[in-house]
Amino acid sequence: MSNFRTIDRLTSYLLPPSVDDWLPEKHLARFIVEVIDGLDLGRMSGAYRGSGSASYHPRMLLGLLVYGYATGVFSSRKLERATYDSVAFRFIAANDHPDHDTIATFRRRFLKEIEKLFVEVLRLAREIGVLKMGTIGLDGTKIHANASRHSALSYEYAGKLEEQLKAEVADLLAKAEAADKSDVPDGMSIPDELARREERLRKIAEARATIEARARERHAREKAEHEAKMAAREARTAATGKKPGGKPPAPPTEGPLPSDQVNLTDEESRIMPAAGGGFDQCYNAQAAVAAGSLLVVATDVVQAPNDKNQVEPMLEKIGALPEGLGKVEHLLADTGYFSAGNVAACEKAGVEPAIAMGRQPHHPPLSERFEKAPEAPKDPTPVEAMAHRLKTPAGRALYALRKQTPEPVFGIIKSALGFRQFSLRGLENVRGEWSLVTMAWNLKRMFTLAPAYRMA
Repeated sequence: MSNFRTIDRLTSYLLPPSVDDWLPEKHLARFIVEVIDGLDLGRMSGAYRGSGSASYHPRMLLGLLVYGYATGVFSSRKLERATYDSVAFRFIAANDHPDHDTIATFRRRFLKEIEKLFVEVLRLAREIGVLKMGTIGLDGTKIHANASRHSALSYEYAGKLEEQLKAEVADLLAKAEAADKSDVPDGMSIPDELARREERLRKIAEARATIEARARERHAREKAEHEAKMAAREARTAATGKKPGGKPPAPPTEGPLPSDQVNLTDEESRIMPAAGGGFDQCYNAQAAVAAGSLLVVATDVVQAPNDKNQVEPMLEKIGALPEGLGKVEHLLADTGYFSAGNVAACEKAGVEPAIAMGRQPHHPPLSERFEKAPEAPKDPTPVEAMAHRLKTPAGRALYALRKQTPEPVFGIIKSALGFRQFSLRGLENVRGEWSLVTMAWNLKRMFTLAPAYRMA
């Protein structure tokens, strides 16, 4: 005799009468709602005129976005659908269903306000005792732009394409002016073909102008660097009375290179090396992560494919955080961040750097792991002092925290949550979206670290 539960899809009342009863008491959606209810959203709510039909409250829309990014739902269409399909999203939306256009517009409109709320969430993390600033790990990760690399146009190819299109326009105009139209293929509309080519020529002209502007900026930067190198050589010659060895640095080339590119979909993104080989259209997302709690305390998004010039900007962002969050004592970073200037910048900021000076072997010999610390150098430069610290047992133990600080955060955001591509376009917009991603991660992490916490 069968013993199954009854399948009854016709009962008129399936859910509790209150949306508050739909979720367990300890649930991430509740935590996010409670945190957002405690934030000051006056700038957001004050931006609405108050006329016309009633608007969705910013608290609800922000809750949908943050919970979506914390659980791997990034698309505004999927967020709208989730307000029907998911109990947690229904709870946040209070059984309402804002459409995807409303959600997408809210996200674009209030990116700057969301960036400011990032710091407010860190204040809360400090208040509930889960954030300690002492040691920070800095790292970057490539995240795909909302653009295909096949939409990139090189300066050389743009010139060839421009010549081809101009020749086609001249041919179409000749056909239009000819008295005998018998040579016009069936189905061809000369005005439509002309309009299409003229639009493409306009876009190509804009792309070439963008590449030329970037080339001028690059030439000015490289020219200043070249002049500084030449001045340093002359100073060494004057100090030693000997001509420096090696060839003098070559002056930079003026004008665009044939391989210089611009992406027609998102011109502010860049071609960057992708993990596993090859290249893709990306941005370089930076994050400073607190050791122990794995909370992100500062973020940035840059167009440079490497991390060499990101230490000083991130130190400025960390230095601008409220004093009540605590003081950063150590900065951990891999060899991609190493330079004498970056080490000096850390020392100037009152932060002790632990930046790898070269690639670390995966399986160092036992004798090397347990060798005694070398004797400290006398009157060392900042780089020499750091190099000595990294060879001491305490320095090695400190640097070992680097791999278990920012890298797990990136791994969870990209693999577990699935955030591998920005939804928005343009450098400022993706910076705002990266703040939203990391703020959502911080709230998810805070919920894990302090599950018993409830807002007053």
